[in-house]
Amino acid sequence: MTTSESVSLEPTADEDGPRLIVAECFGVEVPTFQGEGPSCGHPALFIRLSRCNLSCTKCDTKYTWDWSQFDPRKEATKRSVADLVAWAESSPVELVVITGGEPLIQQARLVPLLRGLIAAGKRVEFETNGTIVPAPELVADGVRFNVSPKLASFGEKESKSIVPAALDAFVATGRAAFKFVASTTADLDRIAELADAHRLAPVWVMPEGTTPEVITATTRVLADAVAARHWHFTTRLHVLAFADARGR
Repeated sequence: MTTSESVSLEPTADEDGPRLIVAECFGVEVPTFQGEGPSCGHPALFIRLSRCNLSCTKCDTKYTWDWSQFDPRKEATKRSVADLVAWAESSPVELVVITGGEPLIQQARLVPLLRGLIAAGKRVEFETNGTIVPAPELVADGVRFNVSPKLASFGEKESKSIVPAALDAFVATGRAAFKFVASTTADLDRIAELADAHRLAPVWVMPEGTTPEVITATTRVLADAVAARHWHFTTRLHVLAFADARGR
């Protein structure tokens, strides 16, 4: 099975209500933090959805979409909105991060999930690659979007990963931060072009890497240039704290 072949696990609804294709949920049984971006260091729960519309070679969650390497029947399950809300309600942690894959592929069924989480007193951050216009129902109080457009250096053609209409829609929400993964100062030049062209703000830069050593080295390559542009800088806390362990 290849990355482009269809997978039979489709979002459905049954007597339990809408169901989503979920890769994993974590943060209740073993507490963790949001590891990146504006909320870095905040206690967080994670709902990681399966499937993505991109195929970046440097992706660190290929088990959500790369069926040439992973078996979707082992890596994904269908869970009801009611079950996911109950799982989140079992923890006192306020922040729920909905990530992927690309979560907005399933956004029609994310609307009732979002409503249930907000009603339970949670606040929600969506981690998205910024290629899909968010449904108006997702633009609500208690919601933020961490939009991470993928540069060509991340291993995807920008003709697929940079969607101007979607970026403009996220800017218009007033609820988005734009988080770019970078490895070199040349990446920063490309980020500046995109930020200027689409009025992206605030801009956050995150060093690429899946080990503490690489993240530290890349941080030192980028730090002065990021500071000179007056952008925000974020590390990858889960890599530094938990050695990039899955489910942390």
